[in-house]
Amino acid sequence: MEFELKMPRLGESISEATLLSWSKNIGDTIEEDETLLEVATDKVDSEVPSTVSGVVKELLYEANDIIKIGATLAIIELDESVKSKSKETKETPSKTERKSPEKKVKPKKILTAAKQNNNTFFSPLIISIAKEQHISFEELARIPASGKDGRLRKSDLFKYIEEGRPAQFVQPTAEPDPTAYRIPQLNLDKGTGKIVKMDRMRQMIADHMVYSKHTSPHVTAYVEADLTEMVAWRNKNKVAFQDKHNERLTFTPLFVEAVAKAVKAFPMINVSVDGENIIVKENINIGMATALPSGNLIVPVVKNADTKDLLALAKDVNQLAGKARENKLNADDIQGSTFTISNVGTFGSVMGTPIINQPEVAILALGIIKKRAEVIETSEGDEIAIRSMMYLSLSFDHRVVDGYLGGSFLRRVADEFEQFDTTRTI
Repeated sequence: MEFELKMPRLGESISEATLLSWSKNIGDTIEEDETLLEVATDKVDSEVPSTVSGVVKELLYEANDIIKIGATLAIIELDESVKSKSKETKETPSKTERKSPEKKVKPKKILTAAKQNNNTFFSPLIISIAKEQHISFEELARIPASGKDGRLRKSDLFKYIEEGRPAQFVQPTAEPDPTAYRIPQLNLDKGTGKIVKMDRMRQMIADHMVYSKHTSPHVTAYVEADLTEMVAWRNKNKVAFQDKHNERLTFTPLFVEAVAKAVKAFPMINVSVDGENIIVKENINIGMATALPSGNLIVPVVKNADTKDLLALAKDVNQLAGKARENKLNADDIQGSTFTISNVGTFGSVMGTPIINQPEVAILALGIIKKRAEVIETSEGDEIAIRSMMYLSLSFDHRVVDGYLGGSFLRRVADEFEQFDTTRTI
């Protein structure tokens, strides 16, 4: 009896994953709950176990393939029917190999230029066939399309393959947009030295940062806040808080609490952009930009932060920070952020100009808390006093967040810090 092993759900809002490697080969025996493959979702790697015991008969994907949730990963022959089977199944071709749509033929014509299609939406079936035939998206865009609104049809693709893929090595002839910005091709001297290959996560971070700067017109606003009362209350209560609740009381849950209140007061900061539409999020989920031991960056998420008290926030923050330090964050831990904070003060920075965590529209950077001599108003007039001060900087997407909204929200966060209730109990 054969069993089709499906890609399981890996977390909230995750619809696909990238195959990193198989832990078993065709013909290998596998036990129930034994790891069959490793996949990557966003910045988290996950092991996918087998739900049955048997012999691996077919592996339907290769490394770096994108796999949809619910798709069949592998065919496993169950124990009851494979006791007499030998390892000869190792050479069994996979389904994707057997169902290749057509054989290669000698090219019938050769092109030196190809017209670029305006419609570059391709159906999952077209993409699947293109993957099997090693056809890139750029090449797909050069294939003459006969579908509605310029859509590429399956028959168009098969006909193109039968003709020997005449546009395989040519360049599109679409007229360039004279108003489009083009990156200058400068021959810069990059110098010499030790070459360090980016790991997969660093490549993903780099792509995400470039995409964010390209997508959102960034504007950064600044304020400073007096945290003297908050600092004094935390220093006074941190030991008692840990003794009572067995949880560390850092500044982070206090910051998350204040930011969540400000986000609730300004819901249009808690949105994302979808074409010409603005999606106002139902939940307030605060992401915390966190450095991993490797030096890479990850953003674990405190879900529904506006509904939780200080103890619940402290538990979430401590748990997520601990899992980040131990590289044990799972897919759910980093999904669903609607607004992100980055505590650059942890590294001694006075302030920062953070890059927006897409698809959000704003990110808050918190600088170092530094004691300074400040002029304050008292009942007896102006006086100079030692105060604990912090710079806050908000980068926002100017497509949907104007200066008034961005500045008002930032000022509200600073007010939440400065008007901290020092009479609250733990």
